[in-house]
Amino acid sequence: MARPLASSRRVLSLPRRLFYSYHDTAQGGSFGSVGQAILAAAHCHVPEHGFSQTSLSLGARDAGFLDISPSVFPDGPFCLIHDYVMSQRRALPRHHDELFSHGKGANVADRVAALTWARLVANKKIIHHWQQALAIMAQPCYILTSLKELALLSDHIYNLAHDGCVDSSWYSKRASLSAIYSTAELFMTNDASPSFLDTQAFLNTRLAEAQSVSTVVGSLGQWTGFTIKAGVNVLRSKGLPI
Repeated sequence: MARPLASSRRVLSLPRRLFYSYHDTAQGGSFGSVGQAILAAAHCHVPEHGFSQTSLSLGARDAGFLDISPSVFPDGPFCLIHDYVMSQRRALPRHHDELFSHGKGANVADRVAALTWARLVANKKIIHHWQQALAIMAQPCYILTSLKELALLSDHIYNLAHDGCVDSSWYSKRASLSAIYSTAELFMTNDASPSFLDTQAFLNTRLAEAQSVSTVVGSLGQWTGFTIKAGVNVLRSKGLPI
């Protein structure tokens, strides 16, 4: 009896990969190269789904995975938030080059104001989810990391602004900017004005106040305390529960 001819078409059977584990690849960045790819894809879903597990899962699928292991991002949505704020901080040199390519805003104060505003404007596509993100960042297990990132942002802005001070004001200016930025960021979440013009006015007022008070207030605590109090009073007047 003749044997049936084997089919000329070969079927290649590949194992179906159901999830990605952090240990599957060499580390690239904080979460490995594949983890970073998932985060990058997940950011595209944040405007619709917020900083959530849903965005992470959709990002994993976009990156070519059907699901992700919880061990990949042990802090869940905070990993997505932290990656977002780091990436926005790292984008500031590009904003600096765009803003000051023609010598605009030559002094330090103008550069600080422009760069701080550029960072705030970067939140416009996800601003409706930012109160949720701030609430997660304020949790006890994440607050130190969040404050460190805020301090890095302020330092980065002053470095890009070519601030050459090496006296005690080095600390007070950065602490003050951190306080101003955080209150402006919160203000922006409730701002319904066109192009967030009210937030820009709020920011400029706080920066001007900090600039003027720095000439008469010497200590870090006093200067930063003044900045926080002024910002909080305005936020309360806008109805924010703080």
